[in-house]
Amino acid sequence: GELILNLDKMAEGDAVRYEQLVELPRLKPALAGENYVDAEENAFLDSDDEVVTEKPGPIQIVLAHEDDHNFELDESALERVLLQEHIKDLNVVVVSVAGAFRKGKSFLLDFMLRYMYNQNSSYWIGGNHDPLTGFTWRGGCERETTGIQIWSEVFVIDKPDGTKVAVLLMDTQGAFDSQSTIKDCATVFALSTMTSSVQVYNLSQNIQEDDLQHLQLFTEYGRLAMEEIYQKPFQTLMFLIRDWSYPYEHPYGLEGGKQFLEKRLQVKLHQHEELQNVRRHIHSCFSNLGCFLLPHPGLKVATNPSFDGRLNDIDEDFKKELQNLVPLLLAPENLVEKEISGSKVTCRDLVQYFKAYIKIYQGEELPHPKSMLQATAEANNLAAVAGAKDTYNKGMEQVCGGDKPYIAPADLERKHQELKEVAMKQFRSVKKMGGEEFCRRYQDQLEEELDDIYANFVKHNDGKNIFYAARTPATLFAVMFAMYIISGLTGFLGMVSIATLCNIVTGLALASLCTWAYVKYSGEFREVGTLIDQLAEVLWEQVIKPLGDNFIEDTMRQSVTNSLKAGLTEQMSQHTRLKTD
Repeated sequence: GELILNLDKMAEGDAVRYEQLVELPRLKPALAGENYVDAEENAFLDSDDEVVTEKPGPIQIVLAHEDDHNFELDESALERVLLQEHIKDLNVVVVSVAGAFRKGKSFLLDFMLRYMYNQNSSYWIGGNHDPLTGFTWRGGCERETTGIQIWSEVFVIDKPDGTKVAVLLMDTQGAFDSQSTIKDCATVFALSTMTSSVQVYNLSQNIQEDDLQHLQLFTEYGRLAMEEIYQKPFQTLMFLIRDWSYPYEHPYGLEGGKQFLEKRLQVKLHQHEELQNVRRHIHSCFSNLGCFLLPHPGLKVATNPSFDGRLNDIDEDFKKELQNLVPLLLAPENLVEKEISGSKVTCRDLVQYFKAYIKIYQGEELPHPKSMLQATAEANNLAAVAGAKDTYNKGMEQVCGGDKPYIAPADLERKHQELKEVAMKQFRSVKKMGGEEFCRRYQDQLEEELDDIYANFVKHNDGKNIFYAARTPATLFAVMFAMYIISGLTGFLGMVSIATLCNIVTGLALASLCTWAYVKYSGEFREVGTLIDQLAEVLWEQVIKPLGDNFIEDTMRQSVTNSLKAGLTEQMSQHTRLKTD
């Protein structure tokens, strides 16, 4: 009887402990060691001993602004988590889950949380009727997570070699939802890859070629932001294939995933160059590559709108493989410490790296990633612009190229208009992607560039005009002659100061002429020669030419007036003679 009673008490005690094992957010004392603080009695304190939160939970550290598609780092939230006194100087392990939206990333992270809180127990996965809590998740087709979230409690783990490390779990906004641009997706994925030691790339059913291309784009976007590019800038990438349907080809788990990944990332001799480059790029970015094949969790999970994560609704195969996957990532002997540029990173360092990386992505130094359609449309339109410009250039070269004689400006402009119309028709006739409004921008760009090219041809043509080439010395001679005459007259009339000023101007004009001649002869000091040409052109256009035009106009007017007077006088004389006769 006593034996039966004791067994009943043990069973009851086990049941209570079993429920506690899956209860969040209470941390088991065996896991926390000397740093254990009961979650219900205020989880952790900041440096000022002020209570900041009572229960661990997800904290948003990278905020996504949907109106302008920019990201902001919540520095105070990040520092509140990572700069706690007992962890800030520990090396950090960051496990992140990234991938397309609504594919179960947050759902997976909650099982990781169960393991971290209860890893010393063989029942860490929880009871059959316990709802899944932790990172926010739900079924459906709309995204739940935005930006980047981390779990507010950093787990302190003793590794087999006796060192303590801080383990941080990170959840990322799902890629390719209806509210995110390619730049948004690339920024979130790149940030999480750059700051994590293990990036879990969450995929559905298979590794498609577009999955690899997106991975190439996102990792390259991350690599661009890093100051020093080492041979392999990122650490561990784990492909997690959800809902794997071909266990008869490659069995569930790590070994089957390894075989499948080797086959998928193999660079073959007769592959297209584009496919080879994608695979080489992925191999060059990560120190370690792995793959885990996970079965479908079951129809109840997929179709039941009220599913809350209870194990009772999940298929046995999924639970079995999940119990292999999570320790593979988070068991003390498997933890991968974060390294950047070959040095291990502490929690304190990670805060600074987050600040530095987010500033880079907030700036305009990096190129903006584009969708495949947009990139192709841009290339297509730019090619059409280049073809039209080439046609225009060839036509203008035939008219006023290097070995062609000087052509009248009016004829040159008429030829420009004809060739410009031909080039615009050629651009419009090319089949282009992107739509009419998109192509209109490139058509306007082509018009501006053709006008710029025409301006260069005008300058080239003017250089062939011998009188244009002689404009500078003629202007300087005219200035010297005028100043010499004025100096002589004013000196004769006793206006000494004006005469002296005219002599100074004459000397400056003579010095400028000698300098200009030396520049044209030697080819040195071209900037000085250009300045003298510009000054002479201003004098010619603003002073000499108007005076000359006025002088010619006055002379012609006087000539016409004299001619009219002479004609009228002759007519009057004839009329008088006729009357006299």
